[in-house]
Amino acid sequence: MSRSRLCPVGGILLDAGCILAFVVIGRARHAEAESVAGLARTAWPFLAGLAASLLATRAWRRPAAIIPTGAGAWLGTVGIGMALRVVSGQGTAAAFICVALAFLGLFMLGWRLVARAMGPIRATSPHAQSGQARRE
Repeated sequence: MSRSRLCPVGGILLDAGCILAFVVIGRARHAEAESVAGLARTAWPFLAGLAASLLATRAWRRPAAIIPTGAGAWLGTVGIGMALRVVSGQGTAAAFICVALAFLGLFMLGWRLVARAMGPIRATSPHAQSGQARRE
């Protein structure tokens, strides 16, 4: 089974990008004002949930792993994010929770599945790694 090599920062950026896409699409779908403050207000609980989840799963060890990193990041982002939304007076309707679980699950686990299918990222050619590098 091949493993994708991805630096931890790359994994964090991909996960955060999934969250930001969720927030931007959701706010646009509901015709909410496109202000940076509005985006930040909606995104911060999920980004905080992501940070806690990545620490809890020790994501820096295997950022592209589906289990435990991907599943932990996904479920922790939604669970902690929703709890923080409640504490901060934001809405958490059942439909919103379901959409968040579906969207973030698809994208946060999805990029990991793609990375897994692509296999390890090589810095050099296969010939150079096997000692058969061509001389030109």
